[in-house]
Amino acid sequence: MTVPAPPVSAPARALPCGACDAHSHVFGPFDRFPPTERSIYALPEAGPEIHSAARDRLGVARGVLTQPAPYANDPGAMLAAIAGAPESLRGIAVTDDSIDDATLARWRMGGIVGLRFTEMRAPSGERYPGSVGFAALEALAPRMRELSLHAQLWASASQLAEHLPGLLRLGVPLVIDHMGCPDPKEGPDGPAFAGIVDLLGDGALWIKLVICRLSAGESDYARIRPLHDRLVERAPHRLVWGSDWPYIRIQPAPDAGYLANLAQDWIDDSGLIRRILAANPAELYDFNEEERA
Repeated sequence: MTVPAPPVSAPARALPCGACDAHSHVFGPFDRFPPTERSIYALPEAGPEIHSAARDRLGVARGVLTQPAPYANDPGAMLAAIAGAPESLRGIAVTDDSIDDATLARWRMGGIVGLRFTEMRAPSGERYPGSVGFAALEALAPRMRELSLHAQLWASASQLAEHLPGLLRLGVPLVIDHMGCPDPKEGPDGPAFAGIVDLLGDGALWIKLVICRLSAGESDYARIRPLHDRLVERAPHRLVWGSDWPYIRIQPAPDAGYLANLAQDWIDDSGLIRRILAANPAELYDFNEEERA
């Protein structure tokens, strides 16, 4: 089953030159790239042309695609999208240590800059079909270092608190999804989140400011702000921003334009907005040199 991708509004406040949406997804076209795993949700029609139109509407010059679970370890749809816009897109793929060296190198040449590892569980409590856990990162780390690939981690704050000390010893750059998935009820001083913030301040991590999975909807975003503010105050040079469009398993779907406005309002400093939305992702995701100025 497929559904239309949610619309994107133009932000009321224009994003800075070179802005990057560091977390979104491509699905399809399904006649060329059908899902390889059973899906627990309807698949949005978000192929390269639709994704490009959404980026244009949002006003971002760059985008980082994250492999969705229904495609498992087949990044064909993502690689095709990147090939159509190689200066504008990068990708985060999924694989385990069974991948051969030649394939991994080919992915890197095709614009894959990181691999995603997931300990977060589906609503059923099971692992998401097609996801790969942290144990695979330990096995893949030597080859990831050779190819300058980072590891993107999706887990709860408590899971991260348990695993990060060991993962940091692997010598692979770590990028944390969804602000580390803290419990908003605990606030910024919750022990697991506070530990992540300390590591961020030490320069050991990067974190994505992606808020839509931490709340029950737009009316609930205010609970997220203290967590967001703590990250921006502690280490703005280690943050990137993402929309998470096209919002899988979120009803009603947020508006990416609204989220872009909200991020700028919360950061509330033009220099930091440019750093977080443009300069930092240019550095992390290996975009063109002029975007790093």
